[in-house]
Amino acid sequence: MISLHSSTGSLHSLRRLPVAAALVAALWTPIAAFAQTDAYAEINRLLRAGQISEALGKVDQHLAAKPNDPQMRFLKGVVQTESGKTADAVATFTKLTEDYPELPEPYNNLAVLYASQSQFDKARAALEMAIRTNPSYATAHENLGDVYAKLASQAYSKALQLDAAQTGAAPKLNLIRSLFATGGQPAAAAPAPVSVAKAPASAPPANEAPAAAEASKAPAPSAAAEAPKTPAPSTPATATPPVADNASEAVKAAVASWARAWSSKDMQAYLGAYAPEFTPTGGQSRRSWESSRRARIEPRKNIQVSINNLTVKVEGDQASARFHQTYRSDQINVSSRKVLDMVRHGERWLIVRESTGS
Repeated sequence: MISLHSSTGSLHSLRRLPVAAALVAALWTPIAAFAQTDAYAEINRLLRAGQISEALGKVDQHLAAKPNDPQMRFLKGVVQTESGKTADAVATFTKLTEDYPELPEPYNNLAVLYASQSQFDKARAALEMAIRTNPSYATAHENLGDVYAKLASQAYSKALQLDAAQTGAAPKLNLIRSLFATGGQPAAAAPAPVSVAKAPASAPPANEAPAAAEASKAPAPSAAAEAPKTPAPSTPATATPPVADNASEAVKAAVASWARAWSSKDMQAYLGAYAPEFTPTGGQSRRSWESSRRARIEPRKNIQVSINNLTVKVEGDQASARFHQTYRSDQINVSSRKVLDMVRHGERWLIVRESTGS
């Protein structure tokens, strides 16, 4: 039997859901950090106690007042899964992937539900989306491996049905079956990173500072910073480090400008921070992605994007910026880790790929 890992409502702990015709009881690992508000703590307690109907009632009560709370919507999908309402849970997680395509956990849980119904192609597609959103999401990688193994098992079985004389398919099928037999209780996966918003009442991350504070630090890269071809004997090999330093500062300035444009809803500057070769997630076209970003940003009354713990790695004309991002608006409060992959275009550093939770 394959076991897939499914993110729980806390987005910190994991539970196992076997790939079978029906879902079985989940193994919960409560995490203290989940109790961010009385509502979340109470629902978590009810789930641990097996009081599923009461938990669902609390979820619906909370969402009646705050219908756009992504973490409570995620938790509703978990409660629906626990209550055996698989179709409702699929609908809940699907809507979350549409509203918050940058979050990997809903894709992962969708995959678990699809796999429980032996819809392994759909499970594979959902897991690939989770990994595209967050390439460092170890749970999704492990689950994808299990799904590929199941797909291989089906293919080898079909090959033997069509031609029993196949000499290569049988040992491969036996190998996979033996893997399933020993893999029913996998080692606990690492906790999934928090990618969904805490309730607005929860405290913001420590050391939060506006991203715009970085902007004044960064000189633009200059050709004068290049190391001379024939350095003087007194300064051998000292010209290259300043070039790297200048490039790193320029990347930091670009990230700060991007966050500042987002916060001020300056769509021309915000969209201009993305390179022509930028690839949106989910297979969207560039035009469709820009339209969806305008629809998400422009109606907000206020937006604040803060960046902390920014680290930059530069390799030639490519760079990677990693940081902790806090996004606040009149409707949502989201904290997550983020990675921007960037390339140099003339004197500017532009975004070619972004991922959340890495």
